[in-house]
Amino acid sequence: MIHWTPSGARVPRTRAGIAALLAASLTIAACHAPAQRPAPPAAPPPPVVYDLHDLLIAPFGSVLKDVPLKLHEVLLFRDEAHGEGPHGAAPADGIGADAECYAADAPAPKFLGRTPEEYLLCFKQDRLSRIQASVRLPAEQAPDVFAAACAQWLKGAAAPAGAVCEGRDGPIHFTFRLDQENEQAQTPPPDQELSISLDSTPDAPAVHP
Repeated sequence: MIHWTPSGARVPRTRAGIAALLAASLTIAACHAPAQRPAPPAAPPPPVVYDLHDLLIAPFGSVLKDVPLKLHEVLLFRDEAHGEGPHGAAPADGIGADAECYAADAPAPKFLGRTPEEYLLCFKQDRLSRIQASVRLPAEQAPDVFAAACAQWLKGAAAPAGAVCEGRDGPIHFTFRLDQENEQAQTPPPDQELSISLDSTPDAPAVHP
């Protein structure tokens, strides 16, 4: 039996002939198929936002009972040889000997995307005056995170060349540090500590989260 193709050619209607006809049809269809466009490049991930206010769970000036976390008092031991500032006026950490500091019983708010290893709320004259927090990051990540967070908080101002970033975010004064202990050690530490202190600037209104 003879089968006529659309071009007028005669092809025997056998299994071999049908297979040849199908192959020819697929070739013609492939020639007319639209070319696939390359996929657009993936959008870059949004920048990480480091918000100082995440750590401020109560306004500066709040009394202890107004803090929305269960706290327990901690004792801070200071080296007398290094625990005072110029002229022995105040401890180097800025807390002061008359301050009472508390740690949270529940997980603290995140700092730099991690739960802080240390999170302290310090009160002077029964009023919240300082918040301190610290986390540890892999040593290869810590300097980049430090630089990125500092750049955000300084909002375009020149970033410091060292390991301390200090400035203001409205009425909040912050001091941000990158621990560089054992920097000269032959075996670098596997991680580094990043710590921050938040204080209300003098004569500033109450700072709310």
